[in-house]
Amino acid sequence: MVAFYMDVHIPRSITTGLRLRNVDVLTAQEDHYAEAEDPVLLTRATSLSRVLFSQDEDLLVEADKRQLANLPFAGVIYIHQLKMNIGQCVQDLELLAKASNSDEPANIVTYLPL
Repeated sequence: MVAFYMDVHIPRSITTGLRLRNVDVLTAQEDHYAEAEDPVLLTRATSLSRVLFSQDEDLLVEADKRQLANLPFAGVIYIHQLKMNIGQCVQDLELLAKASNSDEPANIVTYLPL
């Protein structure tokens, strides 16, 4: 199962919905990383073996840099703010969490909706 690290701008309703479905979720706020820059946030998520879920396009740039430099990271899941439906987002994340091994999303960016 995949564990998630939620970026600071992810709505609480998504985190709550995932927790109600027994998905392992940690928010940047709970981890006291709410003010961290993107590279630090991605490094932190990776150190905790958690895939970073974000709506921040700058994280896509950071993930791309790491891919090009062959630097490992736990993975990024991205959804554009205008394409986000809370219910569908929770369903897609639950599916990814429960249908994947913890190392499958490593070093890749997954885009939602699926």
